Amino acid sequence: MRDLLQDIDEWGPEKVVCVSDARTGMRGVLVIDNTARGTGKGGTRMGPDVSVGEIARLARVMTWKWAAVDLFHGGAKAGINADPSAPDKERIVRAFARRLADQIPASYVAGLDMGMTEQDAAIIQDELGDRGAAVGVPEALGGVPYDELGVTGHGVAEAVEAALAHRGRSVAGARVAVQGFGAVGAAAARRLHALGAVLVALSTVEGAVHAADGLDVPAWLAAREEFGDACVAKAPAHQRIRRGEELLVDCDVLVPAAGQDVLDAERAARVRAGLVVEGANLPTTPPGRAVLAERGVTVVPDFIANAGGAIAAGFAMDARRSAFRPEPAAILRAVAERTRANTVRVLDAVLQRGVPPHDAALELAQERVRTAMRLRGRLPAA
Repeated sequence: MRDLLQDIDEWGPEKVVCVSDARTGMRGVLVIDNTARGTGKGGTRMGPDVSVGEIARLARVMTWKWAAVDLFHGGAKAGINADPSAPDKERIVRAFARRLADQIPASYVAGLDMGMTEQDAAIIQDELGDRGAAVGVPEALGGVPYDELGVTGHGVAEAVEAALAHRGRSVAGARVAVQGFGAVGAAAARRLHALGAVLVALSTVEGAVHAADGLDVPAWLAAREEFGDACVAKAPAHQRIRRGEELLVDCDVLVPAAGQDVLDAERAARVRAGLVVEGANLPTTPPGRAVLAERGVTVVPDFIANAGGAIAAGFAMDARRSAFRPEPAAILRAVAERTRANTVRVLDAVLQRGVPPHDAALELAQERVRTAMRLRGRLPAA
C-alpha cells in the first residue's frame, strides 16, 4: 500500500478498498480510479497472484478506456486473490460481494475479467439482491452474451483492419500472430479469418504453434472448444514452438491478447511485425514501446483496440435495470464503429503531430476526463 500511495496522481485513485473473509480465506481489492465521468465500472478478475498494484494499474486503464470510447462511466477494477478453479469458488465470490455491499453498486458495478464467468456475475447479483450490481450475467438472466459475440476480440480485429487501411494495406492476406487463444484472441482470430487475414501463429498457456503458410482457423476454433488451452498439444510436432516465440515470428501484425508486460525492451527488439495491436491490457512496457517506436513499429494502444468489452458493457449498463435486452447486431456495429474511429484518430495524430500512439490516445482520453473534473469542481482553483 505504501508503494500505491506514491502512485496517486491528479487522476486518482479515489478509493482503494481491501477486503477479506476468514471463513473462506477470501482476499480481495476494489480500486475506484476516477469517477468524474460516471460510476466506477470495470471487470473483476480472480487469480492466485492478483495484487493491489495490478488492480490499480488496470483501473487506470479503464478510466482511459471509458473516456476514449466516450461512454459516461468511471475507471475501476476489482480483484480476488484466489484460484478460479477452486471447488469453493462460489463461497469466495459471495464473500467478496458481501464485504463490498457498501460499494456495489453505489460506487462500483462489477463485470467479468480473467478467472470470472457469467455465473459468477449472476452470483454477485444474487448475493446482493440487486440486478444492477453486476453486468456480464448469462443471457437467460437478461445479460449480453459477451463470449458468444466475442465483442472484445471483434473490436481488436476491426482495429487491425482500420490500422492496416491507414497504412494503405488490405487486411486480406495479411499475416497475423495472436498471443493468447482465449476469449479475446479466439474471437479476434475468427473475425480476422472472416476478413481474409492469414493466422500464422497462436498460443495458450500450454504452448504455441506456428505455420508460415497459415493455420486452419475454423479447425483451431473447434479444437479450442473441445480441448481448451490443451488444444495446442494436438498440433503436429513440426508446428509446435515454445510459448513466447509466437511474439517473434515473421508476420505483418502481432496481437498480444494474453498477459501484461509481455513485450519488454528485449522482446520488442526482436518483434518482426510492423504493426502491434494490443488485445490484452498493458501488454507492452514503456521501454518496450520506446524500442518499437525506434524501430518504426506502429502500436495501437490497449484502451483503443480492446475497448469492445467496455462498449458492450455500456449497453449492458443501460439495460441492467430494464426488461429489454440490447440487440447483438447493434452491439457489434457500435464496437466496430467506435473502435475503428478511435484507431484512425490516434494514427492520424501520430502522422500529423509526430507523437507516439500511446501519447495520442492518452491526450484524447485525458482531455475528456479533465473536462469532467473541471466541470465538477474537482480540480484545484486557478
